[in-house]
This record gives sequence, structure tokens and C-alpha cells, in this order.
Amino acid sequence: MNSKVDLNEKFISFLEQTKDDTHKSVTHLNDRVLIVDGLNTFIRSFAVNPSINDDGLHVGGLVGFLKSVRYSCDILKPSRCIIVFDGKNGSGRRQKIYPEYKATRKVKRRLNRNVDWGTAPQDEQQSMKQQMGRLIEYLEQLPLTLVSVDGIEADDTMAYISQQLLPESDCILMSTDKDFLQLVDDRVKVWSPTKKKLYNKQAVLEEFGIPSRNMLTYRILDGDKSDNINGVQGAGLKSLIKYIPEITEDKDFTAMDLLNFVNNSDSKIKLLENIKKSSNIIKRNYLLMQLNKVDIPNHTKMKIQGAVNGKLPQLVKYKFQTMFLKDKLQSGIKNLDSWIMEFTRLDRFRGLNG
Repeated sequence: MNSKVDLNEKFISFLEQTKDDTHKSVTHLNDRVLIVDGLNTFIRSFAVNPSINDDGLHVGGLVGFLKSVRYSCDILKPSRCIIVFDGKNGSGRRQKIYPEYKATRKVKRRLNRNVDWGTAPQDEQQSMKQQMGRLIEYLEQLPLTLVSVDGIEADDTMAYISQQLLPESDCILMSTDKDFLQLVDDRVKVWSPTKKKLYNKQAVLEEFGIPSRNMLTYRILDGDKSDNINGVQGAGLKSLIKYIPEITEDKDFTAMDLLNFVNNSDSKIKLLENIKKSSNIIKRNYLLMQLNKVDIPNHTKMKIQGAVNGKLPQLVKYKFQTMFLKDKLQSGIKNLDSWIMEFTRLDRFRGLNG
């Protein structure tokens, strides 16, 4: 009973948190932009969503993605939504810096489902590939902007769009990747669809005890297991705050500031000694994890600009419904006519481009 009360209180608090943003009047297509980490959202959906269609095929990646984006649009009320996927060989730049980057990443479904394995694909990777391909076809029928450019990861593309391409827009980055928290400022926020939490500067500070401007330094030290990036031994959040309080102050405390701090210290605290010994790891992780100054070739920037500034697709409701019925997704998405109304709202904003 208490847990339900707590969840209700958290949701009410979240609605209060977003109320000011979502009720601002929209006068331009790019006033309030939701930018979705496509692969992050798909992998999470594929792993945890138990949906199967009427033929017994697992469709959790497809259905979960569509439901997550639709729910987020309903709650956050963006004027437009941009879905960003990794381009071909998107990890190449970071793998040149660190060949083991993402080397251990595997995707497996974590839930047992009542799937007829006689008709479902035996190979998880094959199932994922099929669902991803079909998902793109569904997204092309919605008033969404799809961006995927060869040679660049979604993280960099999303950072470039929010930091450089749309510098006057209120941007919300949808992802469970904590690396995006380094970008949070007065204009940019991060939406965690799993926590149903919108991270502004205050929310980052309250949860981590570190301002968003110093989240990169924390992430560099902590590492990222999901990307196979090791950090500095013993550099947990509590230890950092205790022994390096400068990281909690509302002023920039960069990786270089960190190294200067420990090199000028004669303390024998184990954490500080570990940081001194790990300067190469810190410098490498900075190159792998920083998003404020993404290194993107001009020709790649032009492709991203073309995708974002191009004509916004309109909602093709009939084709979406035809695909939906053909794929027998009725058990995963109830009452399609009502469900698709949120995309009708987005479709109306297309006329504000100008």
C-alpha cells in the first residue's frame, strides 16, 4: 500500500515538474523538441517488453518502442520529435581510440514469454534485426524526423542537434544513458523513460549531489560498463564527494582540473593515489565520453542539418493501420484509433515550420 502511495506521489511531483514546460505556447516547430536515442530505446524495449503477436512471434522491440515514444510525447508535449539512430560504423571513431569499446555488449531477452518457438525466429539477433527493420517502416508513417548518418553514433548526433543545430530550442533528450546528463542546462533536459523522470539541473543535483556541468568528470572516473569502459578503481560517487568536494560546486571542475587537484595534493588517500596512476584512463575516457564539443566532420554536419531542416513527414494513418493489422499487433497496442491521436497532435505542428 505504501509503495503505491509513494509511486503516486512521485508521479504527481513529476507532473508538477513538467507543467511549466508543457504549457508554454508553441509558435514554431522547433520550440520544444524531443530527441530520442533510437537504439537505446529499441534495445531496452526488446529486452524487457513481453509482447507477442497473434502468431506467437515476439514483437516487444517494435511494440515497446512505439509505446514508449508515444507515451513520452503525450507526457512531455513536444512540438516535434526527432528519432536518432547510430549510423553504419557509428562506433568506429571511438573504437580507434579504444578498440575494446562496446566489445562486450550483448542483447538478450530477459523475460520468459509464452512464445511458440516453432514459428518464432530461433536467433535473438535475427529477431532483433527483423523488428528493427519493421520499426523503421512504422516510424516512416508518423510525423517524426528520422536521423541516421554513417560514421557517427546517436550520442554525438543528439548532442550536435541540441547544442549546435538548435541552440534556441528547448530540447529534451530521451535516453537511459547517463552520459547525456552532462548536457543538462537551462535549455536542455534529459528524460528517462524507465524512471519516468525529467532531469533538469535541480534534478541532477538532487540525485547525484553533483551539478550537471561536472557530470562528465564523474562519468569519466566512474566508467561505463555497458560500453565496456573501465573507470578508476574506488571512484564511487560517495568517495568522490567526500574526498574531492570541488566536484560538487556549481562551477566547472573538468578532468584537467581533477588531475591538477590530485597532482598538487600530498594526501595518501587511496582514491587520490588511484586517480594519479590513472591519468591515461582519464584522458581516454574524456575522448570517449564528452559530448559538449563533439567532433563531427563538416560533411556529416551537413547531412544531419539536411535531415533535421528538411520537410517534416506527415502522418500516414491508413498505411500505419494497414501494417498494424497485417502484423497482428492488436494484443500489444489496444484501441489503435485512440492511441494514434497523439501523433495527430504532432502532425498539426508541421505548419509552424517557418
